[in-house]
Amino acid sequence: MVLYNVTVKINNEVQEEWLQWMRQVHIPEVMATGIFLSYRITRVLSLEDADGTTYAFQYLCPDMATLHQYQVHHAPALQRSHAERYKDHFVAFRTVMEVIEEGFEKN
Repeated sequence: MVLYNVTVKINNEVQEEWLQWMRQVHIPEVMATGIFLSYRITRVLSLEDADGTTYAFQYLCPDMATLHQYQVHHAPALQRSHAERYKDHFVAFRTVMEVIEEGFEKN
């Protein structure tokens, strides 16, 4: 499995509206590509910044070939839509990770 992680620092002045747009528009569009099996939204707690809030969006897909299809056929338009809507309000970077093991302990 491959984890595609998108970390975004968004200006606080648009953060609430942006997060709503991400949940209602952007993530459904990403998931509608059929590439990813699941997603997770997280907020980075260790970074306190008066200028912005940092989030990480994690998308799980079966393999690198599938992720490559997303990057070639879907990502450019989806990233452009985000950039046009929120230009000058965010910075983002992407990380690709291989899931080696996944385990859950029951408390």
